[in-house]
Amino acid sequence: MNQAWKKEMVEWLKTIIFALLIAFLVRNYLFQPYRVQMGSMQPTLHNNDLIMVNKIVYRINPPKRGDIVVFNPPGNTSNIHYIKRVIGLPGESIEVKNGKVFINQTELIEPYLSQIDTPGMVGPVVLGENEFFVLGDHRNNSMDSRDFGAITKDHIHGKTMFVLWPMKDFQVFGQVKYEIHETPKETTEETKTQESSPPEK
Repeated sequence: MNQAWKKEMVEWLKTIIFALLIAFLVRNYLFQPYRVQMGSMQPTLHNNDLIMVNKIVYRINPPKRGDIVVFNPPGNTSNIHYIKRVIGLPGESIEVKNGKVFINQTELIEPYLSQIDTPGMVGPVVLGENEFFVLGDHRNNSMDSRDFGAITKDHIHGKTMFVLWPMKDFQVFGQVKYEIHETPKETTEETKTQESSPPEK
């Protein structure tokens, strides 16, 4: 009876160790929950929301515009995690002016914003091959790439997949569909002269 009890205890210990090992691997390399600690992503995310982050997806595919990412900002030494949305991708020209965001000189229409305007002035600046421009959805209350510049892929911990808790905030994040509006070109003096000149006979 004593031997049987010892054997059962050994089996239980093996199971517990195996479960802890799996939990460690999943948390550090696959998925990890994060707590939202600021209001810079409202109305999409709220303070104290618990989100689930996919930590392996960017080992396979690069971040896409609209992804909500968890990262460490440049120069951060306190291990504070920021949660922002990817706006600019490598090789793109980014500009913020007159309350609007421009990608390659065309206005980006963002359906999730908590207000219409994006304060501040940035660029135009061309992102490097491994750089991403990130902004919070609550543009009046967000420290983001307007403050610390672009982030690199190695700063990013993963992609937010869904809100885990509270249940009233539960939502799954898919790919965002954007509209890009062409900015009307200014009429030059030469164009005006050509338009006003009578046709040649």
